[in-house]
Amino acid sequence: MKRNAAFLPFLILFFAACSPKIYTSSKFDDALAKHKTVAILPADVTTRLRPNEAKNITPEKLGDLNEKTGLAIQDKMYSWFLRRSGEYRYTVTFQDITRTNALLKQAGIAYKDLAAKDRTELAKLLGVDAVLQNRSSMDKPMSEGAAVALGVVFGVWGNTNHVETTINIHDGANGELLWKYDYLASGSVGSSADRLVNALMRNASRKFPYSAKL
Repeated sequence: MKRNAAFLPFLILFFAACSPKIYTSSKFDDALAKHKTVAILPADVTTRLRPNEAKNITPEKLGDLNEKTGLAIQDKMYSWFLRRSGEYRYTVTFQDITRTNALLKQAGIAYKDLAAKDRTELAKLLGVDAVLQNRSSMDKPMSEGAAVALGVVFGVWGNTNHVETTINIHDGANGELLWKYDYLASGSVGSSADRLVNALMRNASRKFPYSAKL
């Protein structure tokens, strides 16, 4: 706890966000009426490093950091939906992520392979009507590798200049992209996955299609 406390000044979140961009398929209303269960996949996380930063971390460690953060974002998104189910009166049930990840593991689908997997096949494997996934791409502009090391040790992001983050919902019947929410957070971003998800979902929840409150 003492070691973590020493880094608390760095864990300050300041979002200067551009207006979100939303795509909704013309077929979404028809699909929405059929959706009962949605799976939340581990987030697809990419970290872009400058050449001098890349020297301070191996590709394997960077991959591990991306995967760890992807799972953390998945967990925080699932928790967000559970906590606010009464407020937003969601019209679907979100599959327990423990079951989602167990089924992916049993099928031999590694984290690094998720992005290339057909969404129809994933929905069938998971037994759901749709799949939801966050994709986050983060820049690390520092001249030192300290923030990368911080992320590996403590599971948090270091200083960045912006985060491009997206929520995608694909129909399980045909794999079609039904809804896409793009959000750009910029400024002094040094945050945990929890803070990133809270910032994203506070904005996305106002337009989230499965909410009966809208």
